[in-house]
Amino acid sequence: MTDLDTRPIPATGEQLPVIGCGTWKAFDVAPDDRRIGELTSVLSALFAAGGSMVDSSPMYGRAESVVGTCLATLDARSRAFVATKVWTRGRQAGIDEMRRSLQLLGTPQLDLMQIHNLLDWRTHIETLRAWKAEGLIRYIGVTHYTASAHDELAAVLRTTPVDFVQINYSLEEPESAREILPLAMDRGIAVIVNRPFGGGELVRRLREQPVPAWAADYGCERWSQLLLKYVLAHAAVTTVIPGTGNPMHMAEDCAAGSGPAIDVDRLRRIV
Repeated sequence: MTDLDTRPIPATGEQLPVIGCGTWKAFDVAPDDRRIGELTSVLSALFAAGGSMVDSSPMYGRAESVVGTCLATLDARSRAFVATKVWTRGRQAGIDEMRRSLQLLGTPQLDLMQIHNLLDWRTHIETLRAWKAEGLIRYIGVTHYTASAHDELAAVLRTTPVDFVQINYSLEEPESAREILPLAMDRGIAVIVNRPFGGGELVRRLREQPVPAWAADYGCERWSQLLLKYVLAHAAVTTVIPGTGNPMHMAEDCAAGSGPAIDVDRLRRIV
């Protein structure tokens, strides 16, 4: 069993395990799909390692419903930090979508509601503030996944109080380190990292190369673990959410969330 490290959510000091689970693609399956059992095992592996963050979105097809089913099967809602997103235009459309998310996820309260890719964020931020005041959500966040949106995202972070920002950051896509991550740290905003392996091409290339021997000093046996350690080496990062539908991969990813941090010299060698 892995004992995952935790980092504080700046807004409250609540500790959050540094490895979570993303649900894009892998959790978009039919309710009667045989993979439901395997996806339940993915979340079981996350919780067994001490993890809690499960991130979804209406944009991810049936993922919210599948997450709700898995959590119910495991009777694990109290162990999960459930995050999802609003991804539509218009106030009432946003409210209707978020109510549906609550139903699909099988919970009366969400730990984190995020405005997906900043879509109609000025409208939704007011609703999220009201929902937080009512206790329907605990934290508010904004997200994006491309470097081309970083300027707009930075402007939002400078002017709009939020608890979380979710952004892409990896060895293949390091642009967030230029402005978004320092800005989040300066403003006391928790950071969720998506796309920790970039677009996946980097991992495919690295499979052809042996993992350096010194990686064992940091508890890393696989490139994926080393790449997660790279992300977690940035002090602004609160948690990282690799997406997987494979329980073994989830357990392997969680193993990167404990043990020694990678020092600056090793980071340069990874790059």
